[in-house]
Parts: sequence; C-alpha cells; structure tokens
Amino acid sequence: MKYVIGVDLGTSAVKILLVNQNGEVCHEVSKSYPLIIERSGYSEQNPEEWVEKTTVGLAELMDVFDGDVSDIEGISFSGQMHGLVLVDHEGQVVRNAILWNDTRTTPQCEEIYDVVGKQRLLEITKNPALEGFTLPKILWVKKHEPEILERSSLFMLPKDYLRYRITGHIHMEYSDAAGTLLLDIAKREWSQEILNLFDLSTGFCPPLVESHDFVGTVTDNFAKETGLSNKTKVFAGGADNACGAIGSGILNEGKTLCSIGTSGVVLSYEERNDLDFEGKVHYFNHGEENAYYTMGVTLAAGYSLSWFKDTFAKAKEEDFDQFLEGVDEVAAGSNGLLYTPYIVGERTPYADSSIRGSFIGIDAAHERKHFDRSVLEGITFSLNESIEIFRNSGKTIDSIISIGGGAKNETWLQMQADIFNAKVEKLASEQGPGMGAAMLAAYGCGWYPSLKDCAQEFIQTSKTYYPIKENVEAYKKLFKIYQQVYTQTKELNDQLREYRK
Repeated sequence: MKYVIGVDLGTSAVKILLVNQNGEVCHEVSKSYPLIIERSGYSEQNPEEWVEKTTVGLAELMDVFDGDVSDIEGISFSGQMHGLVLVDHEGQVVRNAILWNDTRTTPQCEEIYDVVGKQRLLEITKNPALEGFTLPKILWVKKHEPEILERSSLFMLPKDYLRYRITGHIHMEYSDAAGTLLLDIAKREWSQEILNLFDLSTGFCPPLVESHDFVGTVTDNFAKETGLSNKTKVFAGGADNACGAIGSGILNEGKTLCSIGTSGVVLSYEERNDLDFEGKVHYFNHGEENAYYTMGVTLAAGYSLSWFKDTFAKAKEEDFDQFLEGVDEVAAGSNGLLYTPYIVGERTPYADSSIRGSFIGIDAAHERKHFDRSVLEGITFSLNESIEIFRNSGKTIDSIISIGGGAKNETWLQMQADIFNAKVEKLASEQGPGMGAAMLAAYGCGWYPSLKDCAQEFIQTSKTYYPIKENVEAYKKLFKIYQQVYTQTKELNDQLREYRK
C-alpha cells in the first residue's frame, strides 16, 4: 500500500494526515502553537513554531507508521492564507509573521485605493483591499519598520515558508498568491503594475507554480529529524480554502461548499476568470489548474456559537451536542428572536470592522433553547448572504456540501437546507483542507489522472438533507427582516464605539 501526507498549517495548530491509496486516513496528528497578540488588532506568530511543531508531529506520525518509509510517496500542504513572512538574502526570517486576522492595516488599505484606485484594483486582483490581505501588511512594515523591509529579500506565505524549510526551495502557488493583492488573477502572474506603484520588485515575489507541481524532495536533515525518506516527493499545496474545496469535491461548475469553523465560508467553483462580483465576494485561483472559486465569509460563524456558550453557559460542563439540546423543539424563527453574528465585525457582504451583533425581539417567554436556535439561524442567514450574491449573478445553487462544525448537528444541517433552499450533503469522512492537501500529493504522485478522479475515489456523501417547504417560506420572510438589521443598527453601533474598551 502506498501513502501520502497532507499537512494543514492552520492558525492555531498544524494537522497532519497520513492517507492511503483508498483515501482512508490511517493516522492523524495535531500540534498547537500560540498566537502573539502585542496589542488590540495585532495577530502574529513565530514561523519557527510552525517548523518545530510540524517536525515533531511528523516524527510522531512516523513512530506509529508500521510500513516501509519508502511507501510514503509524497507530501503536500494546506495553509492559512494572507500571512506575511519576510526573509532576508540568507532565507532567515526577519520578523514575526503578521497573520490573516491582524487588523492594524486600515490606513494601508486606504493607501492602496488612493494609489491603485478601487476599480483598477478589482480589475487586476478581483478583490477589494481588506486588512487581512498581504499587500497592506507589506505597506505597514514599509511605513513603520522600514529597516525590516530593507533587510527583506522576498516575502512568503505561511505554508510556503514551511515547505521551504522542508525542501530548501522557495515557491508560491496560485491559490495562495491570489490572496496577496499582488497577483493578476486572470493572467496568473504577478502584477507588474501594482508592484511598480508601490516600488516593489518582481524579485520580492516568489516564483509561481501550480498546486500539484513537484517542487523538490525532503532534505537530508529534515528526513533525519522526522523519519521520512529523503526521496519523499514534495508538492506545492494550496490555500486552506482551496484545499478545503478539493477535499470536499468542489471541482465542477455548480458545486458549492459551506464550511463552518471559527469563521464561515461559502465557496463556489468557477470555470471562468472574467466574472464581475464588484468585490462583494472574494475571487481566487483554485488549487485545480486553470480554475477559480468565489467565496463569501462570515467572520464569526462557529465563533458566535462558542462565544454564546462560553458567555452564558460556561459554568455548565456541556459539550456542544448537550448545549444544543432542545433546538429541534423550536420552530423556524425562534419564536420571534433574531440574532446577527457581527460580534467581531463582518466581511460579506459589508466588509465592516465596526458593526456589532444584535439580538432583536427578546421576549420574557424566551428560554435558552430559543437563543441557541436564533444563534444558529443568524449564522446561517449571514452565510446565505453569500449564496444570494452568487444566485443574483446568475449561478444556479441547488446542492451544497456542508463541512465543519455546522455539519455536526442534524438540526443545523436541516436548517441550512431550509435557509439556503437547496439540498445539503454531509460527507462520510470529513477532513477538510488536510485531505485536500493529501489529494494534491496523490495527484502529483500520479495515482489519478485528475483531481476529479481522485475525488470520486476519496469522497462519499453519507446523508442528504432536503428543504422543507413550510420552513423555506418562513425563512424567506425572516431573511428579509435579517437584512434590515445591518442598516438599522449601523449608526447606533458607530455611536457606541467610544464606549468599547
């Protein structure tokens, strides 16, 4: 039996999967690492933590692997997007990585619009200037730490730095490069126009490769530290959302993914590079060659639920299944209670870092189960905003694959089918971005003629949820009310900002 390894370099931990030729996960290891938060809005990590924890995790995985090391043919990666890693001419990191969830760069986003122009930026990069993207971080370092930027030979993204430390070779692939605001999405090349406008050289950007491209083998030193063979092939990998799409089989036109983790994502496969969503959703290169995906984001999806649980039920020793007991007894609409999940701002469709959440319609008759259900409904309404943008652009969305925390509760899965008015599929085995990384390695090793063929072997649906007509009608009315809350609370939230600490 042959094997591949998928490495998912997340924000809080690295997850490592050993997958065989049947698509079965044989071993799984996870190693966590800390965030560095020096002040409000800052979010950084030490890239050496990624290398150290991945090394330890791979060594642990190899300790329990009872096959021949030569049977592990390839390794590939999924990674947190947008994070800025700066290295000098010797390839040494010159500062901590600034992560995707760092929000210090609002002035730099305004600078990008002033210099490039909003419309021109959308024409080239297909995306608006948002604090999480990479170019604003580069400009922040340029302004506040000019000596650091002067020492920097080039920039990398998190998984690309990890892969460099494993192979000794530097590359960046298209799906991650698409989140930098430096890539011409349609032309699939670094934008010389944007680089010139900000006095950045082409050499500051790594060479571009495909996600499935072979980029080297494991170095002798890394092989010694982990137990891997120095003949193990290494493949470029992809951005976490692109790999999540691959690992969920989103590889055909019409395929849509709903992924509910800390944040929530609605992602739809695109064959074309010339669609215009006016920057309302993200538009990135896929991990599949010459394909794209559009994506809407809810900043506090699963986080809304964990925040609510920790705030109002922290004293109770309940897991989430116990916490949500009773929500199936509550009818659609939570007895007139409506929640908006803007507790850390919002991304789609508003891109508003100042808006905050609300419970609307609180009644003395409400019990905790009503609040529980309203939180689930509010998260799902927010995700539905993205689906409506896709539909209004002419896309047909009648089938959605649901993964993450939202796929672990039957009531929530049915709620998604009712609010999205589409059938919702739950996967038999869900491993998300790590499986997508493993599939890129399997395809790169030549196990399958295409990623689609690999998906047919690796991915199966375990259950399908269909919309219930009366719930669909109720939720259509409620969604119209939900959409009014943002505009009617925005001014109130602006007035409350001075009281936030």
